[in-house]
Amino acid sequence: MGSLFRSAEMTLCQLFLQSEAAYACVSELGELGLVQFRDLNPDVNVFQRKFVNEVRRCDEMERKLRYLEKEIKKDEIPMLDTGENPEAPQPREMIDLEATFEKLENELREVNQNAEALKRNFLELTELKQILRKTQVFFDEAEHQASVQMADPSREEEQVTLLGEEGLRAGGQALKLGFVAGVILRERIPAFERMLWRACRGNVFLRQAEIETPLEDPSTGDEVYKSVFIIFFQGDQLKTRVKKICEGFRATLYPCPEAPADRREMAMGVMTRIEDLNTVLGQTQDHRHRVLVAAAKNIKNWFVKVRKIKAIYHTLNLFNLDVTQKCLIAECWVPVLDLENIQLALRRGTERSGSSVPPILNRMDTLEDPPTYNHTNKFTSAFQALYDSYGIASYREMNPTPYTIITFPFLFAIMFGDFGHGALMMLFGLWMVLKEKPLAAKKSDNEIWNIFFGGRYIIFLMGCFSMYTGLIYNDIFAKSFNIFGSSWKISNLTSDYVLSINTDHMLDPATADYAGYPYPFGLDPVWQPSKNKIIFLNSFKMKLSVIIGITHMLFGVAISYFKNMHMNNRLNIICEFIPQVVFLTFLFFYMVLLMFIKWFMYFASNTKEDFTVGTRCAPSILITFINMVLMKDTPFENKCLTSNMYAGQQGIQKFLLFCAFICIPWMLLAKPMMIARSRKAAALHPVNHNQLHSATENGDTEQPIHNNTSQTPVAAQGGGEHDDEPMSEIYIHQGIHTIEYVLGSISHTASYLRLWALSLAHAQLSEVLWQMVLNKGLTVEGWAGGVALYIIFAIWGALTISILVLMEGLSAFLHTLRLHWVEFCSKFYSGAGYAFQPFSFEIILDSADQTKEE
Repeated sequence: MGSLFRSAEMTLCQLFLQSEAAYACVSELGELGLVQFRDLNPDVNVFQRKFVNEVRRCDEMERKLRYLEKEIKKDEIPMLDTGENPEAPQPREMIDLEATFEKLENELREVNQNAEALKRNFLELTELKQILRKTQVFFDEAEHQASVQMADPSREEEQVTLLGEEGLRAGGQALKLGFVAGVILRERIPAFERMLWRACRGNVFLRQAEIETPLEDPSTGDEVYKSVFIIFFQGDQLKTRVKKICEGFRATLYPCPEAPADRREMAMGVMTRIEDLNTVLGQTQDHRHRVLVAAAKNIKNWFVKVRKIKAIYHTLNLFNLDVTQKCLIAECWVPVLDLENIQLALRRGTERSGSSVPPILNRMDTLEDPPTYNHTNKFTSAFQALYDSYGIASYREMNPTPYTIITFPFLFAIMFGDFGHGALMMLFGLWMVLKEKPLAAKKSDNEIWNIFFGGRYIIFLMGCFSMYTGLIYNDIFAKSFNIFGSSWKISNLTSDYVLSINTDHMLDPATADYAGYPYPFGLDPVWQPSKNKIIFLNSFKMKLSVIIGITHMLFGVAISYFKNMHMNNRLNIICEFIPQVVFLTFLFFYMVLLMFIKWFMYFASNTKEDFTVGTRCAPSILITFINMVLMKDTPFENKCLTSNMYAGQQGIQKFLLFCAFICIPWMLLAKPMMIARSRKAAALHPVNHNQLHSATENGDTEQPIHNNTSQTPVAAQGGGEHDDEPMSEIYIHQGIHTIEYVLGSISHTASYLRLWALSLAHAQLSEVLWQMVLNKGLTVEGWAGGVALYIIFAIWGALTISILVLMEGLSAFLHTLRLHWVEFCSKFYSGAGYAFQPFSFEIILDSADQTKEE
């Protein structure tokens, strides 16, 4: 439990491993995840370290696995994830893995190349089939037009442009039209046609027809739409020009016989070859699919193995080699409580490697600050993350996470106090908690969902606490529970007062409407439709927020006492903790006591008389506190014989104010003066450091020495924390700290009023949605009311979840976070440490999966 309330005790160890056993021992430590290694070769380039070749081999294996994974995903083959965590393979098994990956990659690349060649051949044959089919239509139309032209001489002018006058004089026998046929992308047809017309000056004739079905591009696998074209021209010069234009537009030209019989024969041959290619392509795809299915069964485990091997060699590159080249030396931070587990892991690694030389783990003395390590589980990790995002706690500093498990959802619930909204949040959190294993296995890349799922226990607790405060406020979707009746005798409310909006009754406890006894639990439900509800709730929630806020701050100051006691820092206790408690208690906690005195000593009726004084009037707490600070007497109110709440109030208040003001110079000057005094004493009686060093060597060497100044004699007097700091900076630092605390006590108390403000805002928004939306459906009569209520309830539910649960919930969450980070943590939390980052396969694999998803 000690590591729950403060970070675990750490020690720096030196580890000696035999070269043959180093790999297996580091592998066991990676599975354990409790050791943070230090880099003993900071000046050595990464490419000059001992195991750089092994790391490169792992990189190459990862590249091959990524290629296999890409091909598997392309075919949409499910990758088997058994959830197993295979151990890191032995170094001799790397050769087998490399050979397996090499074989799979070569086989898959060869299959892909053959498939691409077959698909390209299939595409060419398909395009040729389309050309033969479409050009047959062109030639049939040309023969029909020729026969029509012979019957109609007036069509002779249409051939002048293409054949020329000399061709026509020769009867078209000496000059014969040539043609080329091919396939081009459909979107290039307009530009292609314009270029032919301009380059050939209109001396070519283009016919084109679209291919209805899309064709697969063998290189990219995308489906493209193409068109068949045939170009008629005269002469070799135009033929050369046309071919260059086709080449520029990346059109594919195919041979097309002129004779119909030759075209039919070629078409039959093309169909036969296409059928053969279909058979071969099917067999190739089946073989590729079998290879990928076999790889998909093991690729997850292969990734885990390769990443573990790579992590081990990266870690071994942090080690030093001794002069004999037979031993590896490492330095690492380890938790003291887990030393035995680490020893067992090293022993298992030595046995796996078959080494006869046991590893040596020695604890070292150091002046370096250890890392901060807090033991967490799936429940406390989310709460710990709230403070880690603010700042990593200093070593052995008080951990506020256990207290936050209660205070965080409670402060949130004060601002989010609605039983209905809290139930919705609780059910959502409960669903994530009960389904956490299948939901975690999905590993969604949605960042918002991952935030919600990571804080599922926080959401669940916030919902539960909101239901509790909703019962206290007696508020559920802007309405109340009426379980115990009412403590008021209201006669002007009808039976349908739930639907009534414009209520005009006032609740006055001094009148006969009040029964004289309070509602058994929470607020009386009759306050909900009352006209003066806001006035009453303002007073109630404002006082409640101040009471809780000051109590929360006092708790933070109390934690600073235990922090300083653990660090043996008596100077901070005397010069900071005591005046802080006195200042906060004698001023602000006294205001809280006044609230309770007012509640217990004063009643609603102004006719109740005291035994010794006359009529008693309840004074204003705020005015009383202001007059106390200004040292003024509170004036009497009308019909009041005294403004004091108790006997001797003015004298006690002056005494409390005097003590609080004394605390300001106490916090400002006491610590610097005591530090200056300890420095003078140290100068008159210098410490023999050689004697201290010998005493340390003869003492208990199992206890590490950290940079914790409170453990030295000077630190015990308070000087060790500021040994190297000049006195001027100490005075400035203490002045800033004093001003921050004094002014912060006022501003932080006012900051807790956000509990009141957001609670009222949430209740008013809920009431607006009820009156402006849902109430409209409830007031419609007849069969139309059912239809209207169905539609309006859906709108009301959507607005409730989106605005009141999500937006208001996020707002309350952020305000609660601020209260813990600023108002609470500023009293004791320094957050100047650095996180413990152990060598853990689990962390490495999780980060690799997240990087892959991104």
